[in-house]
Amino acid sequence: MRTIFSRFFGYAILVFFGLVFLYPFVIQISSSFKTESDAAANPLSPIPHPFTTDAIERIFVGTGFPTWLMNSVLVTVIVVLARVLFCSMAGYALSRLRFRGRRVLFAGLLATMAVPPVVLLIPKFLVLNQLGIYDSYPGLIVPLLVDATGCFIMKQFFDSVPVSVEEAARIDGAGVFRTYWSVVLPMARPALITLTILSFSGTWNEFPHSLIAVQNPALFTLPRGLADLVSGSLGAGTQYPLKLGAALLATIPVAIIFVIFQRYFVRGAAEGGERG
Repeated sequence: MRTIFSRFFGYAILVFFGLVFLYPFVIQISSSFKTESDAAANPLSPIPHPFTTDAIERIFVGTGFPTWLMNSVLVTVIVVLARVLFCSMAGYALSRLRFRGRRVLFAGLLATMAVPPVVLLIPKFLVLNQLGIYDSYPGLIVPLLVDATGCFIMKQFFDSVPVSVEEAARIDGAGVFRTYWSVVLPMARPALITLTILSFSGTWNEFPHSLIAVQNPALFTLPRGLADLVSGSLGAGTQYPLKLGAALLATIPVAIIFVIFQRYFVRGAAEGGERG
């Protein structure tokens, strides 16, 4: 009896905190389909009354959302592809190649991961301005192409791959890059999927970098555009349905990617833990 009560109590706590966590998302969804007056009068109601899609329609007609969306798609696709390639190459080099300064380089990588990103905002701005790529697509994309965390993830995975696999490839005449590309990289599928999910989510939601990299509204990504929207660029009124609707549309791609690749992500984390 005591065991049943403990289990029931435990599930009750989980359900309670689950509802606490999910309810803001429910409010976001419902408010996106409310009228302005209904959202102001009943902000915590999960049921829109009346139900309307006016806010969603206005997002595409009365704001720069389509431009922000296209910019986010462009930046995210380029950055994700580049990070998967460059971080896997860097991780393999740090794991397998023996060169002078390798340990120092890896220590520097770990030190970079420990630095709060906000500390680098002003240096980033100065570098972008000095290179002449401030307020441009290269300035928005290039600094994000490689990520220290991605290099670390790939390096740790490659450390777990048996060296004997590569030795067999070298006996067959494969060089370093061929061994990496044709033999080791296909084995790194769990790590690559993990890196892809993290890179997609991080780039899609990247706000601080876009804040210091561009000021032209035509170059805004979704996080920057939504911040401009929330800060009052629409003029008078709270316009909660429109703002929350835009935030909802920006959340959908990340949710879809995570749902599709969730089992691979969990499997990769589990395999990484077992190897560790």
